[in-house]
Amino acid sequence: MLVTRADQYNFPLLLHVAGAMLLVATLIVAAACLVLAWRQSDPGSATALIRYAFRTMLYAVLPSYLLMHIAAEWISSREGYNGDVTPSWIDLGYALADGGGLLLLISIILTGIAARRAGRSPSVGGWLVRAGTVLALVVLVLFGVAIWAMTTKPT
Repeated sequence: MLVTRADQYNFPLLLHVAGAMLLVATLIVAAACLVLAWRQSDPGSATALIRYAFRTMLYAVLPSYLLMHIAAEWISSREGYNGDVTPSWIDLGYALADGGGLLLLISIILTGIAARRAGRSPSVGGWLVRAGTVLALVVLVLFGVAIWAMTTKPT
């Protein structure tokens, strides 16, 4: 039995998947920079890495999160899921995306404060960088579970 999707879902699905791919890729880049900054002994290099991670999160991660989430809402509204009867994998995806988005926002704020303080202080980042790094890594795990849910569609 061949199951096909209506053509009206192709463009929103493309935007959703592209946003999710960009989100995970740019979040990996930002988290890697934060981990490297955490381990740097040279304050100048650490400051540059923290600033790069913050800009990556602000200019790439956040817009790709919005693209992914808006496209998901678009698909959901076109398919007629209004919240009463939705598959469990969609509910799981929304819960992980919303929770991950909140943690992502907190991580961006902490990393931004750390980037601002890193330029003024010889002790680079401190607990702000570590907290932002841990939150970014937790968000990566959450989005990994969401990717699993979207691809396997468990009942």
